[in-house]
Amino acid sequence: MATAAQRRIKSVSYAKYGYMFILPFFVVYFIFSFWPLIQTFILAFSENGTRTPGIIGLDNFKTILAKPAESDFKAMGIHESFWNGMKNTLIIWFGNFIPQIALSLLLAVWFTDLRVKMPGKGFFKVVMYMPNIITAASVAGLFLSLFGDSSYSVINTLLRSGQEPWKIITSCWPSRILVMFIQVWMWFGNTMIMLMSGIQGINESLFEAAEIDGANSTQTFWRITFPLLKTIMVYTLLTSMIGGLQMFDIPYMLHTGNVVNDYIKTVAVFIYEMFHGNFAKPSFGYSGAASVILFVITSILGALVFYVQRDKDAIEKKKKQKQAAKEWKRKQKGGGFSI
Repeated sequence: MATAAQRRIKSVSYAKYGYMFILPFFVVYFIFSFWPLIQTFILAFSENGTRTPGIIGLDNFKTILAKPAESDFKAMGIHESFWNGMKNTLIIWFGNFIPQIALSLLLAVWFTDLRVKMPGKGFFKVVMYMPNIITAASVAGLFLSLFGDSSYSVINTLLRSGQEPWKIITSCWPSRILVMFIQVWMWFGNTMIMLMSGIQGINESLFEAAEIDGANSTQTFWRITFPLLKTIMVYTLLTSMIGGLQMFDIPYMLHTGNVVNDYIKTVAVFIYEMFHGNFAKPSFGYSGAASVILFVITSILGALVFYVQRDKDAIEKKKKQKQAAKEWKRKQKGGGFSI
């Protein structure tokens, strides 16, 4: 029999200390994330031009999404600029994600394969991850000096000396391909590290059994590694999707003459230009509406990915458990178990 003192000691709860430790996160999140998100939704349904506008409903969304009258030049320009940014965002994201995931997966499998005896693996891992920690401004400045439209850029000095310089930054596909390459170069190391962590989490006995059975590297990859990387691949897809739709820094800073090339102007650049007055004065309402549209698109795509990649066996098992529980309750109400 426990004494009264022992019962009092057991009843002491330390949960409040846990809440105290996580409180700073919620405070910072509310100030810097949740409150700005609420303000963005308010601006999306508000009149343009001032920071304290009146509510005007869905007019900002109609201007952005639906084609306005051709006589309204400002609205027509905003509508076309938004959809041009959306097209550029999707093109650049697809163009950099596919080679990025292919290269990262190849290197992750290579670095984690115990049969590959290559000296200096740790060095190469660090070198490949380093572009991810360089600031976007530095990267944009580097590639502007290399591929700029000026005759003094590195590529034009070496290959076009005394001739008409190549206009890579202001051309359509050359500028897009350059942004795609920069995005792959900056982020493939981070993706590679995540995929390596996923591969290293797979039970080594599976690879040993495959090797004993005579499976080669290709068969081991497609039958063991790739199927068991499903969770980390979904995470990589979601983070890349969110980052791709919010792509801003490289496309915005990779320009000359303070004018962003229309071929690489993304939705995030459109939102920035609207907020800072690209059309004579700030258009906070259009900026907020475009942000909300981007938020909804990201949420829908994320939900779709989770739906496609859901564990169907686990869902079916859960349904059977619920049906069994309902049957048990029905029998209980009916007067007990049947023999």
